[in-house]
Amino acid sequence: MFRRLYADQSVERKGLAILRILADATEPLGARNIAAELTNYGIDLTERAVRYHLRLMDERGLTVCLGEPGRVITDKGREELQNALVSDKLGFVQSRIETLAYRSSFDVETGKGELLVNASLLPRDRFEECIEIMRPVFRAGYCMSELVAIADQGGRLGDLRIPEGYVGFGTVCTVTLNGVLLRYRVPVESKFGGLVEISDFHAVRFTELISYSGTTLDPAEIFITGKMTQVRSAATEGHGKILASFREVPAVVLPDLLRVFKHFERSGIRGILAVGRPGQQLLDVPVGPDRIGLAVVGGLTPVAALAEAGIPTENKAMKSLVNAADMKSIWSDNLLS
Repeated sequence: MFRRLYADQSVERKGLAILRILADATEPLGARNIAAELTNYGIDLTERAVRYHLRLMDERGLTVCLGEPGRVITDKGREELQNALVSDKLGFVQSRIETLAYRSSFDVETGKGELLVNASLLPRDRFEECIEIMRPVFRAGYCMSELVAIADQGGRLGDLRIPEGYVGFGTVCTVTLNGVLLRYRVPVESKFGGLVEISDFHAVRFTELISYSGTTLDPAEIFITGKMTQVRSAATEGHGKILASFREVPAVVLPDLLRVFKHFERSGIRGILAVGRPGQQLLDVPVGPDRIGLAVVGGLTPVAALAEAGIPTENKAMKSLVNAADMKSIWSDNLLS
């Protein structure tokens, strides 16, 4: 669609960046705000140039002008984003991880701040059934936290509005770990999303890996949609396959890393499957010299159990930031109240 609008691919990328900004916004945006946001994409456009792009997108039905408040993206615009240049989308997952890790403000020492959550839309008429299916997964420890975010139909889960007939369900995302480590000056590199084989309730090996830098889709969403997990059997029988991610840190930070993990436990953050040794492979995944591997449970693992049970869900990894004070324990009696 943009190829018919623009002959220059660099100009096309600017249009796609504007659409991405509008898609992430929770309210209409004007040219001034869009121009400011574009600098985060390495794009320097004047307000006048932004208005030019917006008029072209209005004509194509990709955006709509609401007058003084500004523009919003249309469904057609969101579809165009999904069909954007593959070269632009490569590495987008990796970039989003780094951005959201920086924005996360959760303090493991106080238990306060914002946590990054994965957002799932669950059918409202089967909500209680969904919770009962997921609770054994939480009980087995195949989650990042027992804290969950709940938003009923018509409400909001972070920046996601919940449609009629659904309940928004947020699980703590593994990128929260990146954010915490960043504040403790522990550099962490997110390498892969994958599946880990569980045997006798212990992680044995990664059986599938997708590089974050080489994919245009979130690996967890791919594995759930492809029904490649065996989360329910892993949680109840100790044998199966769960969602997980693989990270690397410099070997020199190991003492600091272990100290931070103690704070994790006290704040209710869990999900560390295994910590490797310097330069040695972890769960059959090699690491670089003077590097340590980390295997972490995928935040969407409990929701994968719903797909296995045949319950339709819509999942978005790394979707929203939610204040920890607004979250509830999965064991609460009235999650919707």
